[in-house]
Parts: sequence; C-alpha cells; structure tokens
Amino acid sequence: MSWRYHNPVDIHFGAGSLDGLAALAAGRSVAAVVFPEAASVGVVDRLRTILGASLVSVIDRTEPNPDVASLAALYEDFWSAQRTADIIVAVGGGSVIDTAKALMVGTADRRFASLVALLAAGQPFTPHAVKPLFAVPTTAGTGSEVTPWATIWDRAAQRKYSLHLPQTWPSVAIIDPQLTISLPAGPTLAAALDALSHSLEAIWNVNANAISDSHAVAAATSVLDVLPLLVQDPRNLELRTRMSLAALQAGLAFSNTKTALAHSISYEMTLRHGLPHGIACSFTLPMVLGRAIGVDAERDAVLARVFGGSLADAPTRLAAFLEGLGVHTRFDAYGVDAAEEARMIGAALEGVRGRNFIGAGQHASHPAQQVLQ
Repeated sequence: MSWRYHNPVDIHFGAGSLDGLAALAAGRSVAAVVFPEAASVGVVDRLRTILGASLVSVIDRTEPNPDVASLAALYEDFWSAQRTADIIVAVGGGSVIDTAKALMVGTADRRFASLVALLAAGQPFTPHAVKPLFAVPTTAGTGSEVTPWATIWDRAAQRKYSLHLPQTWPSVAIIDPQLTISLPAGPTLAAALDALSHSLEAIWNVNANAISDSHAVAAATSVLDVLPLLVQDPRNLELRTRMSLAALQAGLAFSNTKTALAHSISYEMTLRHGLPHGIACSFTLPMVLGRAIGVDAERDAVLARVFGGSLADAPTRLAAFLEGLGVHTRFDAYGVDAAEEARMIGAALEGVRGRNFIGAGQHASHPAQQVLQ
C-alpha cells in the first residue's frame, strides 16, 4: 500500500512556549486576532509584553462560528488599513483561528464579498495576497492550528463555506497548555470531544494512512483516558498538557484524511439546531462507530487499538462514556424527530465529508434507512 502524508506547520509545544513568539516573529509587525475577553483575562497585555512595538493592532471583535455578516467589516478594516501587519497571530479557540484564516487571504479589491464569491464557486483559486498566520490555540480540541481549513457560516442563507487553500496552512503553531487552564468547563468538554471526533473520523476514513492512524490512535486513547479526570480537575497543568497534545495529534491526523460522517452531520445540527460544534460532531460517534465496524478488517484493527481489542460492545461503551459526561447520544434529545434524523443522515452520507466514511458506499442505495437499522 502506498500513501502520502504532508503537514507543513512549524509546531512549538509546551508550557510557556508562547514566550518564544517574539523570536518567531523576528521583528515583523503583528496583527493579533483574539477573543473578546482577551484583554480582561490578560492575554492582550501578555502579547504586548512579548511583542512590544511589533504588535501594531488587536482585533477582538470575533465571535463563535464566524458569520459573513460580522466578518465583512473585520476583513475590510484589516485589508484597507494604511499599515497592514506583516503577519497575523491568532490567539483563541477554533473560531478565532477560523476568523484569522479568513483575514489572511486578500482579494484584489479588498472586499469580503469577493472572497465569499470565490468560496461559493467551489473551485480552487490563488489569493491576490496572503498574510502568514501564527496560530496559538487557547482550547484543546479544534486542531485548526495544524490544518488549512476554516469554516465560514452564512446563517441568513442557511449555508456554510469551507475555506481551504495551500496558502491557508498556518506557518507556525504554538501550543502552550498554560493558555487552556482558565477555560470554563463547557468549552473544555466541547473542545475535547471535537478532538475525539477528529481522531475517530480519521480512522474510519477512506483517506487514512499509517501516519494518520498513529496520530489518531494516540489522540483517541488519550482523550478517553484524560477527559473524565480533567472535568474533575480543570486546573491540573499535567492533564491540560496531555489534552493539548491529544488535540494536536488529532489535528495532525485529520489534516491529511479530512473528517467524515459525524462531521458531515454536525454542520446541519449547528446551523439548524444551534448545537455547539464539539457536541454536534461527537454525539453521533457511537452510531457511526457501529456502522464502521465490520466494513474493513484493517480499519477494525486500528479501531481495536483504541477500544481495548474488543469491538463487539465498543459503540455501547462509547455511548456510556459520552452520556457519563452529560452528552446525549440520541437525536431526539436535541429536538430532532425520526424523520428528520433519517433525512439528515442520508444527506450527510452524500455530502463531501460523508463520502470520506468507509461505510458510505454500502449505504448509497437507501442511505438513511440502512444507517438507522
């Protein structure tokens, strides 16, 4: 079997690693993209201390699941500024990093509508201008710091866009587990479950390879071990470090495989039912695991490395794990009836991400009905 693995991100990991930011910036001017509370929790002051005069602007009007309605003003302010920064440093969760990825790609007319039109066309394009991105996650889960993808939402039109170009890989990822210690319980849980989903989705994936498997198994087993402990002891730096490493490994796994069926379902759950991404992409994992088992012997062997050798009751054990953390694993718990559930799963199997699932082909004729059996 032949395969290819590629990830160009320069990764710096460890407690206190943010202190190396100035050396990495090497005197270039920096625009920081941060979460709205960054100033109040000391993140902006820390960036000013580290970067000094190199920090020329701070963009903090970011929001969860960035939407075209709010991104337009940020984008046009950034690209029309008299002095645009040399690099962007994104400090925050996945939505902050997604916002930064949208900002890093410049159009010829510096208009955000032009970028949206390019994304809507669904064809690869070469950006008119690109700013290097340094990604500094303050959550442990999204993996966005080592992937080229960003999701841009259009709630008014009930759709989403995926930005992914060779130019949208971050240049540098700085994973400093100290930045995650103050993260509240809810976002901590959701981010960790996003990492669990990334790792499992990389395994039951038609694009899996030996390197992605290695990262995915390490990530999944670590999340299953660490998360119950972390929710009980959220200020434990060792646990935060282990979870940050798991999230990074999950990101390295799906940076090459992309995601699959659980994520394909999640987008509609977020768009139509308001479910946070980490929950939306993880509550279906037991169901999808049940559909993955038995499809491919090689994939079964990799999944067995995660679930202790036996797969017979693995979906039940995974459901119990999630339910024990307060995450319901049935659609009806989120207001989705059986008919909508069947339609949603069927549509997800036909989607771009759904087709990455190893079991997608066998459900092609009557996808919704077969998945729900």
